[in-house]
Amino acid sequence: MKIGGKNHPLKIFSCTNTRYLTEKICDSIGIDLGLSACPIFADGEFEPSYEETIRGSHVFIVQSTPPPAENLMELLLMIDAAKRASAYKIIAVIPYFGYARQDRKDKPRVSIGAKLVADLISTAGVDRVMTMDLHADQIQGFFNVPVDHLYASAYFIPFINKLSLDDIVIASPDVGGTKRANTYAKMLETDMVICHKSRAKANVVGNMTVIGDVVGKDVIIVDDLIDTAGTITKAANLMKENGAKSVRAFAAHGLLSGPAIERIDKSALEEVYFTDSIVRKNGYPKIKYITVADAFGEAIVRVYKNHTISSLYYR
Repeated sequence: MKIGGKNHPLKIFSCTNTRYLTEKICDSIGIDLGLSACPIFADGEFEPSYEETIRGSHVFIVQSTPPPAENLMELLLMIDAAKRASAYKIIAVIPYFGYARQDRKDKPRVSIGAKLVADLISTAGVDRVMTMDLHADQIQGFFNVPVDHLYASAYFIPFINKLSLDDIVIASPDVGGTKRANTYAKMLETDMVICHKSRAKANVVGNMTVIGDVVGKDVIIVDDLIDTAGTITKAANLMKENGAKSVRAFAAHGLLSGPAIERIDKSALEEVYFTDSIVRKNGYPKIKYITVADAFGEAIVRVYKNHTISSLYYR
């Protein structure tokens, strides 16, 4: 596919953390990855730069922003560099938007980190943001620029259908994920169950109960991300104890911090599927990935051509 021309050509660049996905995005739409560099000084400071002209171009910068903060900082510097290099339009493609769990003031004297990060990205100079499976839909409103919000469900649901499981039930690992689980249940025309949990503190799950029938069912737990895997593995074990035939999990973003992989390996989960929005962790038989490179590639082309992208996702 030949893209671009004399007027406002399309160029895609990658930050350090997400180069693996950016290369696949470029391959999917048939263009070369833009040339950039990110030299690092002795004290750890880095200075991203473009190694080709971007004057008058639609510049798409791909970078997920999981911790550490260097990933976010590199994206901000790349946006600033593009603005100062006279790019025509600057679009930040953020497959995983970090700090999204800080989307409200849920206790006294805490920041709303998602709003702060949205302000930083907007102020840096972006014209548009593209992302996937935000922790909360309302984060789109934190930005002062248009947001294209893709959903992993558009790619997970066809895959789940191909698994040919006998009696599927969709499960939400907590009450907050019921809207997401309901989307899957409607598309798959199946029932839904909910896990009700209480947290002792961040990343620590207290009590958990299952609301609904899972006896003899092939349970699919859906979530936006898995961090330490405490919630998802406790839910899977509880489903199995309540008579589930099998338990699998699908989550857009696999942070897999700390004891996550060990917990998954020892749990009742048969398989856990992620998108490749975050660097893959290979070599673990239960952990599998479904690429979203084609999804982002198609969305990039449609945004560039001012075409609708609503058909790229279910909700």
